[in-house]
Amino acid sequence: MKNVLIVEDDPEIIQLLEIHLKDLGCSTISAKQGDSGLRMAIEHEPDLVILDVMLPEMDGIEVCQKIRANNVQSPIMMLTSKSEEIDKVLGLEVGADDYLTKPFSVREFIARVKAIFRRQKMSKSPKGHTKDQQSLKFDGLTINIDQRKVVHNGLRIELSPKEFELLALLSSNPGKSYDRTKLLNLIWGYDFKGYEHTVNSHINRLRSKIEPDMSNPKYILTTWGVGYKFNEEL
Repeated sequence: MKNVLIVEDDPEIIQLLEIHLKDLGCSTISAKQGDSGLRMAIEHEPDLVILDVMLPEMDGIEVCQKIRANNVQSPIMMLTSKSEEIDKVLGLEVGADDYLTKPFSVREFIARVKAIFRRQKMSKSPKGHTKDQQSLKFDGLTINIDQRKVVHNGLRIELSPKEFELLALLSSNPGKSYDRTKLLNLIWGYDFKGYEHTVNSHINRLRSKIEPDMSNPKYILTTWGVGYKFNEEL
């Protein structure tokens, strides 16, 4: 059974989401304020966090940032009543996995939740990886695909879900260049055209965690005019 945390200040929306999540076989917990939602996310590390942007005490963007800063890897779906692009961009850049703009249809909500759970399941058993291939090693960097574990020079590196998925995809295909639009489609699973800089933000955070020298990357290389690739010479 999947455990879902709902951080939303509207009790009617909480009730609506709980009904449909329980129909999907999920258990739910909820918080009506940003600060209490953050505490619950850290304490419970749920299988999914549904996080409203406009919250009392602490807004959803700050909650999302602090969830990731505390190395909680739960997927985050942000809800916003605004249509401004800046909310969507900020949400994705601070570590959210998806977003929905209110009002949203129940059918779309269910489809998005299922897609997140499906990507979780697929990421644990990536296509093309046999048991002998689940641990990738590159000159000081070890990536265990099955366990979603990254070790650099003997030290465990904590990555957000999207950071890990980016690293897993690139390292599984050394030398293959991916443009930003392709990475958005493969990693986020939806058409986020126009948000290519979101990829840049995630790549920069990923590099800050694994690269010995950010100014001269060793593992994740920039393919000028295209996008990014994993160093095939390691």
